[in-house]
Order: sequence, then C-alpha cells, then structure tokens
Amino acid sequence: MSTPLSPQPSVGQTVSHESAELHVTGAAHYTDDLVGRTTSVLHAWPVQAPHAHARVTALATDPALRVPGVVRVLTGADVPGANDSGVREDEPLFPDEVMYHGHAVCWVLGETLEAARLGAEAVEVTYASLPSVITLTEAIEQESFQGSQRTVSRGDVVAGLERAAHRFSGEFEFGGQEHFYLETQAALASVDEAGQVFVQSSTQHPTETQEIVAHVLGLRSHEVTVQCLRMGGGFGGKEMQPHGLAAVAALGAVLTGRPVRVRLNRTQDMTMTGKRHPFHASWEVGFDQEGHLEALRTTLTSDGGWSLDLSEAVLGRALCHVDNAYYVPDAEFHGRIAQTHKTSQTAFRGFGGPQGMLVLEDILGRCAPAFGLDPTELRRRNLYQPGQSTPYGQPVRHAERLEAVLEEVTTRADLTTRHTEIAAFNAAHPHRKRGIACTPVKFGISFNFTAFNQAGALVHVYKDGSVLINHGGTEMGQGLHTKMRQVAATALGLPLSGIRLAPTRTDKVPNTSATAASSGSDLNGGAVKDACEQIRGRLAAVAAERLGTSSAEVQFVEGSVLGAGQALPWSELVREAYLARVQLFAAGYYRTEGLHWDGVRMQGEPFKYFAYGAAVSEVEVDGFTGAYTFLRTDIVHDVGDSLSPLVDIGQIEGGFVQGVGWLTLEDLRWDTSDGEGRGRVSTPSASTYKLPSFSEMPRELTVHLLEHATEDGAVYGSKAVGEPPLMLAFSVREALRQAVAAFGPAGHVVELACPSTPEAVFWAVEAARAGAPGNTREYADQLAVSAPTAASVVTDEVAQAGAWSSGATGSQDSVLEPVVVLGAGDNRLQDAEPAPSADSGRPGPVGDVD
Repeated sequence: MSTPLSPQPSVGQTVSHESAELHVTGAAHYTDDLVGRTTSVLHAWPVQAPHAHARVTALATDPALRVPGVVRVLTGADVPGANDSGVREDEPLFPDEVMYHGHAVCWVLGETLEAARLGAEAVEVTYASLPSVITLTEAIEQESFQGSQRTVSRGDVVAGLERAAHRFSGEFEFGGQEHFYLETQAALASVDEAGQVFVQSSTQHPTETQEIVAHVLGLRSHEVTVQCLRMGGGFGGKEMQPHGLAAVAALGAVLTGRPVRVRLNRTQDMTMTGKRHPFHASWEVGFDQEGHLEALRTTLTSDGGWSLDLSEAVLGRALCHVDNAYYVPDAEFHGRIAQTHKTSQTAFRGFGGPQGMLVLEDILGRCAPAFGLDPTELRRRNLYQPGQSTPYGQPVRHAERLEAVLEEVTTRADLTTRHTEIAAFNAAHPHRKRGIACTPVKFGISFNFTAFNQAGALVHVYKDGSVLINHGGTEMGQGLHTKMRQVAATALGLPLSGIRLAPTRTDKVPNTSATAASSGSDLNGGAVKDACEQIRGRLAAVAAERLGTSSAEVQFVEGSVLGAGQALPWSELVREAYLARVQLFAAGYYRTEGLHWDGVRMQGEPFKYFAYGAAVSEVEVDGFTGAYTFLRTDIVHDVGDSLSPLVDIGQIEGGFVQGVGWLTLEDLRWDTSDGEGRGRVSTPSASTYKLPSFSEMPRELTVHLLEHATEDGAVYGSKAVGEPPLMLAFSVREALRQAVAAFGPAGHVVELACPSTPEAVFWAVEAARAGAPGNTREYADQLAVSAPTAASVVTDEVAQAGAWSSGATGSQDSVLEPVVVLGAGDNRLQDAEPAPSADSGRPGPVGDVD
C-alpha cells in the first residue's frame, strides 16, 4: 500500500505574479499593443475646448476633412443611439455645453495619429463663454451641488457635545490625486462581417463598458463584446472613465468599417479624466476629561466635478469611514457633492474611505496636544472594543484585532525606545527635527451597491487534464489572476503549472461587477472555487467507482487522485470521465451573503468584514526648507489567511506609497484666475505633478502579515488587500506633524495643509518657531497663499495649557468652558456658548439631506 500524500495547497504559497516575466521583459501585451497587430487601423484625436464652461455655438468640420489623411470627424450627429456615456445620463459623449477645460466636443479619425492631430487643429469651433465654478469654496458659497445628500447618524450629537468636557471645532480642506497609471486610457474597436462589435479596452468594468457602447450605438448587449487583456494600472480610474472612450472607438469602427484606436497621451489623460475627489470638512468634536470621544458632528463636501460619475457612492463610503478605527458614541456625519467645472472626479483606491478617515485622524492629531497626550495614546483610548458598532449600525467584528495590530506594530517598531531617541535628537539639533507616529486602519470590504457583490467564473478541464479559467475580474497588476490560479489549483488539487487563465471577456462571463472595492479576490475567488468544486465532485464520483471507495474518501493532491490506498493520475481520471460522458466544465457563481443596506437612511451592514492594520512611521524635517526624509516605516496588516503572501506584501507596499503620495506630495492644481486659462489643469504632466519615487521611499520599510487571522466566510479564510493599506500612510503625515511641533514650544498645536508638501511643512515650521500656532494674521495669510488647503490653528495660550484647567467634569456646567475654534477664519480663542439645542438654527448642510 502506498503512503497517502499530504495535501500541499497552492493557496498560501509564495509565488511570483503570473505575468511577472512578461512585465519585466516587455512581452506583456496591453490594449494599445494590439494596434500593431491589426491592419487598417484609424487613429482618433479629440478636439478639446479651451473653456471651463461654455456653449458650443458653431462647429465646422469641413476644414479637418481637407487635411491629408483625415478620414472622418465624429460628432453628436453621428450617434445612432444615445449621445451619453454615463450611467446617469448626465455625460453627453459629444456635448453642446462644455463643462470643463479640455472637454472633447468631437473626435477626428485619421490614417495616422499625426493626421488626426492636425485634423483636430483644423476643426473650427465657436464658443459662448459661461460662468464657471472651479473651487470647493466657490461651490459652497454658490450652493452648487449635485446628486443626493446623505447623513449617517447615531444617538444625540447635541447632547453628546453638551456633556463633553472639551470641545473643538474647525475646518479642513484637502486635495485630490491623479491616478497616473503607467498605461493611459485606451481602446481598440472593430466590427466583424456579422456586425458584431468587438472592443479591446483598458477597463476595470468590462460589462459596464459593454453596456455603454451598446447604449451609444443603439445595440443590445449581446451585439457587443468587450475584452480586457490586462491594465497597466487602474486604481479606480478605469472603472467608469473608459466607457466613453470605448464608445468613441466603437462608433468610429461602425461608421467607417475599419478598426479604430483611441489612446490618450499623458497630457490628455490628465486633463480629460477624473481624479480622487478633493474634500472640505467642517466639524465639531467633544471629548471627556480622559480624552475619549463623546460626539462628532461633521459636514463633508466632495468636489464631484462636472458630472456625478461615482460621486454618490464615493461620498457614501466616506461617510461610513469617518469613524475609522474609533468609537464615537454620538455621531452626525452629513455629506454633499459639489458640482464644479472640472473633470468628473471618480473612483480612486479607497473610494472615499481615505477622505472620510482623514478627517478624524486630522482631528485627533490636532487635538492631542490640548490634552497633553501623545497622539498614539489618544488614538489607543478611542479604539473600537468588542461588542461596539459603527454609527451606521454594523457590529465591528474582531474589534480586538485593532488592539492586536497596534500592539504588534509598536513592539516591532520599538516605539517606546525610539520616542526617547527622537527626543534626544531633537534636543541636539535646532534646525532638524524628527517625528514618529502610529496610526490604525479599519476598512470595510464589499461594494456599497449590494447588487455588485456577485461574480461568475467558467472553468474548463480539457481531455488531457489541463485547465483553463475565465472569471469576471480584470488584472491591473494587482495579482488577481495569480490568486485565481492558486485558488483553482488548490480546489482541484493540481500543481499551479496545470492552470492557465484566459483574458476577461464579456462573452465568457456575463454581467460582471467592476474589479474594485478590494473585492476582486473575494468575489471571483468564490466563483472560481465553486466551479472547481462542481468539477471535482463529478470527478470524485468517477474515481470512487474506479478505486472502490466512496466519493468522500477520494483526495486530489498535486495531480494525483488518491483513495483506498491507491493513486490515479489526474490526467487518466479526466480521460476516463470524458469517455463516461461526465461534464468537465462548470460555471461558478458567488454572492456575498449577509449584506443589507438602506442607502437613504444610511443604516445597515454594507460590509462583509473589516480589514485592519497599523503603521509606525518616522520622518526628519529640515527647518530651513520644509524638506523631509522618510526614515522608517513598520507595518502590521491583517489579510486573513493570505492567498498569496508575496502578492499581498507587494499590494501593502504599493498602497502605502500611493497613500504617501496623496498625503504629502501630489498637489493637483487648477487655474482659478479669471483669465482665459480659468479651469485649466495646472499640473498636467510629470514635470508639474510630483509623484512618489525611490527617493520618497522610507529608508527602512518592513511589512508583517498579522498571524492567526482567519476570516470565516471568505475564500480560504483570506481578506482583501487592495485598498486598506493606502490609509497606513496617515502615519507619515502624523509623523510630519510631530516633527513640526518639535520646532515650537511644548504642547504646540500644528495645523498642516494636505497634501503636506515641503512648502506646507515650511510654513507650519515657521508658525511653530514663532511660538504661535498659526494664529497671527501674517502666518495665516502665508498659509492661505502657499497652501490653500491649510486650516488655521488654536492659540499658543490654549496649546500650552495641556488639558483645560476649569476642572470640568462633563456636567451641565462644563459647556461654558472655552471652545477651541480650528477654522479658516478668525483664529482667536473664543468663549463657548452653551451648545445649541436641536432648534437653535445652527446651519447644517446646504439643502435638504435625503
């Protein structure tokens, strides 16, 4: 009798990315690489409007047709279906009203890209300029809002603020972020002899691209096929934004009968496509005597740009993440979306979660000095505890892991010792200061829109035993295909080499959800596993008959089928099953159970689980320039039982660095003047938009995956890893705050613009050295000029006081204590008035909150 083999599942093994060799050798094909393999391709070039807001009064295309090589100019008159590329019918593909600087009013098709470009220059367009709204401040003042307004609430925030021993209020505005993926937006469309439209698209949501193309062409979905080979990065920017570009290519192909290529160059990509939403927050917070949160009221205003896109869903997730890792007994979070004449802001890694979480993280960082507490201790005191629920009513399962990741990362980072070392360094260096900070992350995993939490897969086993997988997820470098191969190999008991993965296509797996919300592995992994288990069950019955045992006793291990002390090669079993007419392919399906969400009341359990993490970061700041160096970051992150540890660690590192870019480097700017360039993106290239590079990486970066963290109900006990690590970068910004504070007196409150660029850090250092926390008009004016997102700060008198000296106990009398106003206007210390009652007339969100 042979000895049974021990199962060696592929899941959990350290394997490289399935396309790693193709990536590094340049052999990997992306959408635009297919142009060279396609004959008679026409190239498209946009005619972009030079106004932020204007009406098109005349459009002459004949001059373009006289340019050699120009074949056709596409306009709204050519659209056989609906002239709209959005899911809310608010995004005309060929607009009569220009809504942002760079808006494409028509597209020129040429035999070469140069011919198309020259043809676009020849198109004559007449515009009637209209008033424009560019900044969030302008939008709020003019009440320029769009979409729904929502509120997440719990308890009685007025009563909570009344009982608070310490109350603070303030404002905070912070910027967006450009996706800057390696591969810009691209599509290649063709039509076959039967009129079937085939679109190769760099899209995270092939099904929605299929639907929009069909909508524009006046076709049904089964007449359009969309394929995504892979993307050179997506980060959310290719969830909605590719649809219109694919529709332009498809329209051109239908009208000319030739393949049409649309590929934006870098400047076009940055001036025409959406970005992370900038936010403005006004807030009022109350703490008890020990620094525990009592109540928080905030109004979040996101800059949605010219159309809704995904702004409502982004805002919804932001409102559900204001609490981050902290329990707020009485909460009232209002949200609204500004409409501005800028690119339509869209999904970006974290999908509003980072913006919501940043608000409370900034509050804690700003308020800690008033208690005389280390910010890490203030954060620790407010962590969720087992049994507590979020303001929207979802129990925080495994809340004890927050304390666990915080304890483990502080131990691994030797935080206590380094606090002492940093204090000694700062005492010895008057012009260089170091800071260190520790911040936690709690991030909900699932789509806000419950229906998206489903996936399909198609698994084929061929007669020779080889396996081909199709699933609905797209590969954008994040390693989803790698994980799906590991899931299939484990479920079928095969070596990884026996599994191949086909490109994502809508005619193989229909009705797919976007590869987004960090749910790609959960959803598609569940579907792949389901399909494989169907096939395995059928094969087990065949093997049981052959081996003389029961199906339950059959094992599939590394390409061998075991039972009753015998071993049968997988390929032999497959052949025998085929001859016995046993089905060797299966369609798998998965839906996330246990979700329920009322999007109007903003109550329910929208997330399958929470991903947890914590990071400790240390920085050094030059007091003369504001320049800083990232010295070290230690991360402990919860990915459950990792499907693919090497991939997960790469995602954690990449997400963290991308978060550092958003918070400290990447400063998106638009021309806000009243001149001809109003509304123009002022940072349209790598020469004007600062991205993280090797020089911005921490000198030391260590990542540890939390152990013993199985997630019940998820595929093989794993957790999502795409988005949560981005928020670990809060630790870097808070470390910068600590370093800046070291330039000032003890207890100094640092107000730090976001992004916290060297320029912003410089002005914060100047304020600290002046011994005044930004309360003088001189420094406030400087901050307003150099860093528009900066808020003003509490006075030095209060900052040095540590905790309040009135002896308040949180009783009714305590509401007469001073309120620290951390706002963008008057920075003087104000005497508090009693907290307003519910009918006090305190202004809330502009307009009705649904």
